[in-house]
Amino acid sequence: MSSTRHSQDPVDFKEMDSTKHVEVTEDFTWTKDEEAKLVRKIDLFLLPTIWLMYLLSYMDRTNIGNAKIAGMADDLSLSSEQYSIALVVFFVTYVVFEPPSNMLLVRLKPSVYLPAIMIIWGALTCCMAVIHDFKHLVALRILVGVFEAGFAPGILLIISSWYKKDEQSKRFGVYMSAAILSGAFGGLLAGAITGGMEGTGGLRGWRWLFIIEGAATIVWAMCAYFILLDFPANTKRLTDRERAIAIARLKEGGVQTHTEGDERMGKAKSFRLAICDWRTISFILGYMVIVGSSTLSYFYPTLMTGLGYTDTVTAQYMTVPIYAVAFVCTAVTTYYADAISNHRGLVIAGWLGFALITSICVLFVYEFKARYALLVLMAAGLWSSNAVSLSFASATFGSMQPEVRAIAIALVNAMGNLAQIYGAYLFPADDKPKYLMGFGVISGMLGLGIAVYISLHIALRRKEGITAFF
Repeated sequence: MSSTRHSQDPVDFKEMDSTKHVEVTEDFTWTKDEEAKLVRKIDLFLLPTIWLMYLLSYMDRTNIGNAKIAGMADDLSLSSEQYSIALVVFFVTYVVFEPPSNMLLVRLKPSVYLPAIMIIWGALTCCMAVIHDFKHLVALRILVGVFEAGFAPGILLIISSWYKKDEQSKRFGVYMSAAILSGAFGGLLAGAITGGMEGTGGLRGWRWLFIIEGAATIVWAMCAYFILLDFPANTKRLTDRERAIAIARLKEGGVQTHTEGDERMGKAKSFRLAICDWRTISFILGYMVIVGSSTLSYFYPTLMTGLGYTDTVTAQYMTVPIYAVAFVCTAVTTYYADAISNHRGLVIAGWLGFALITSICVLFVYEFKARYALLVLMAAGLWSSNAVSLSFASATFGSMQPEVRAIAIALVNAMGNLAQIYGAYLFPADDKPKYLMGFGVISGMLGLGIAVYISLHIALRRKEGITAFF
């Protein structure tokens, strides 16, 4: 027989477009079967939708690397420095606009806000097909950064607003798998489009790459409007009882959530509380290490040519195994991470240590095939640690007020992505084929990351009163 669970606090909210008032008192109960059914329903609405949204988002963000080696660099007469600038300007606006976007999102409907900004950046991606010089490229990359800035922190906020702390790693694994597979699909798709569409309609293949991927983003954004959940208190896709259970079970699991009619914390106060919290600062530093090291992915096509795969289509395809192995490792890691949720910091440190070993080896191994194998293993460590680090941060921030949590999550993601600004300069063309500076800097960052996450693990367990740190 299914057991019942009790919420620890009374829950009281009003449906957004109705006069009906739903109350959940202290003796409100629900069964395990009801909760399991609700979680499956939440998964069905959220996970496939955000997975495909993130897949398209990541492809729109990284297809510049595929376009570069497919003829864009030659057609626009781009130097290595100009290409790095085109990468950097995207992340400048991306970083700046993330926290303000989440300040808006926590007060709005995700089912409207996120598809809207997705349509805009998809249209801007299509516009990149008509650029004719470096200035056009930079201008469009700036605008894409402005509108795409709200997506990733918005999705992180949604996941943290629907799932309990020990349910989040698997969901972040699903979310992150989209970015990983977009690298694999991006390579396959880029190879097919740039090779197969070359000259069609009088356009180069790299121009068709922007048109097709931008159009796909717009189409799915329109679909997401009808599927994506809002927050537990105001979503229309659940029944009154389902919303009540969703709110009560989060409170029981130590995750703060709003009920309809609650007073909202001011923007200035919530920002101050988020930025002054030592946990926020620590997770920012740790995530900067991971994301900064992961800028390697923007140069995979370039590194493939540097490793001897001189044909551009082959170079695109050779990036696929890198992401395939990373996908498997990330899936296995996040599947088991919830079961050992109190040790997420050590899991991350372990994967970063593995990536550090491979990075150091790359500094001393110059044979093409051996280096390629090391890149595959390094990517597995970086992607696996990325997914767990997001769930670690989200679970840790669960006790914060929703407005504070929204900003803390956005700051971690934004400042983490700030690392991609200097990461864009780690692999200049004149360093090939060894790229010693890039791998040397990454090795140093990984060492710092290991220290940060082990320290976080110990500090958080002390805060919880747990003395057995390991």
